[in-house]
Amino acid sequence: MVSPLTHPAPHTGDIRLVVLDMAGTTVADGGLVELAFDTAARRMGVEPGTPRHAEQLAYVRATMGESKISVFRHLFADPDGDPRATEEAAQRANRAFETAYGTLVDAGRIAPVPGAREAIEALQAAGRTVVLTTGFARVTQDAILDALGWRDLVARTLCPADAGGRGRPYPDMVLTALLHTGAADDVAQIAVAGDTSYDMIAGRRSGAAVVAGVRTGAHDTAQLRAAGATHVLDSVAELPALLGVV
Repeated sequence: MVSPLTHPAPHTGDIRLVVLDMAGTTVADGGLVELAFDTAARRMGVEPGTPRHAEQLAYVRATMGESKISVFRHLFADPDGDPRATEEAAQRANRAFETAYGTLVDAGRIAPVPGAREAIEALQAAGRTVVLTTGFARVTQDAILDALGWRDLVARTLCPADAGGRGRPYPDMVLTALLHTGAADDVAQIAVAGDTSYDMIAGRRSGAAVVAGVRTGAHDTAQLRAAGATHVLDSVAELPALLGVV
């Protein structure tokens, strides 16, 4: 449970930097994470329908939004505690996952969340800087951007590797967005939006004034609130209005 905000309620119109998650928030992928995980699990000798697969899938669902390599380090930790063996297994699983997800993306299995592109364009037209972030590897993020025609939509996109290797729930990508863009003078001028508890935790840890959960992805209102959401929206399409952009 994230501690309550200790500073006054934010003036949402003062936001200068908006950090948005991709899958589940601005991008609708229709459960491709689970499909790609099934492929990776098979490559690692874990068959769907087995108790181990069910346990691992539950963990994948619970940690939506986290860096995928971190998830695989947990799922395929070496039973003898050998860190090198753990890392080798995690990297192998992650490569299989990213390849499978990329294949699904190339097959046209993703689309923008309705109103997402328009929301991003409206925020930028109003002078806000928008950064897109993901827990995927750069190669997968680029495949998504290419599939949607979003390469030039925003000036900056970030994956965990761009922020020193740590993804959500760490605040590193949000703070890297601040450092790389120089768009805000204070973390209180940052808004974060995402569909998972990990997005909310990362936003709160970064000090962002607005940490908005959206109900278009993995986690519901109760989960988003419990993780520290300052606002819960039906969709990222509502974000411009929340930030005073009309």
